[in-house]
Amino acid sequence: MSDALLNAKNLSVRFGGVLAVNNVSFDVRKGEVFTLIGPNGAGKTTVFNLISRIYTPTSGTIDYTDPDGQPIVLTQQPPQAIASLGIARTFQNIELFEHASVLHNLLIGRHTHRQSSFWNDLLFTRTVREAELHSRRKAEEVIELLNLQHYRDSLVAGLPYGVRKVVEMARALCTEPQLLLLDEPSSGLNVEETDDMAFWISDIKEELGITVLMVEHDMSLVSKVSDRVLAMNQGEVLATGSPREVQTNPAVIEAYLGTVDDVSSLRRTQQIQEAA
Repeated sequence: MSDALLNAKNLSVRFGGVLAVNNVSFDVRKGEVFTLIGPNGAGKTTVFNLISRIYTPTSGTIDYTDPDGQPIVLTQQPPQAIASLGIARTFQNIELFEHASVLHNLLIGRHTHRQSSFWNDLLFTRTVREAELHSRRKAEEVIELLNLQHYRDSLVAGLPYGVRKVVEMARALCTEPQLLLLDEPSSGLNVEETDDMAFWISDIKEELGITVLMVEHDMSLVSKVSDRVLAMNQGEVLATGSPREVQTNPAVIEAYLGTVDDVSSLRRTQQIQEAA
């Protein structure tokens, strides 16, 4: 499609005798929140790892349009090039520098924008000073967006788990991505924190104009923020469509929503939607 920012075509990846992803295709459109759902082991995070070039597909390609509007075959890019192409991600297991402050972690996220030479850095020239001030302003904007002012100078190691999840997302935003990959952003969060996460994801999309590709288990969060959903099971695509279309798909209900917890989550989501 002409408005597709990313287009995955017939992706497959095999680890030894295990086919982790099998012939998966989808597109992510500019300005949307596109969510991958499915039970544990469905292949969702493996798809993320293919996009961020941690893994190389056994077959298939990923086409991507960079911030300059240039077409890129993402599967031909080295992992270290991904951030510079306007793609940032978070992880299921939080990856932060725990003995640095929140602000310093966010400034680390600005490293992809550094263009100064070793000698300019050593002499701390005017250009370097201006770049540092610009990075600080960008970090402060993200801190304000995500209500992290109270934690700006706190060490990450001493922060509650929910706050650290937000800090990791903040650091990803500091790279100024056009595509943000969120790997289970509500994992480990309570109901109130999950509601806040839904609010921030909507702001990231609406206010910053960032496209979001998300892996998520919490169906209430999926329903609140997703424009489209792709359901996977055992490495294959089950269904693609709106949150309601996918949640009511018989194959998805059987494969993914068949557990007591997930059925309860779906019922709560439907009750909220009906009340609205």
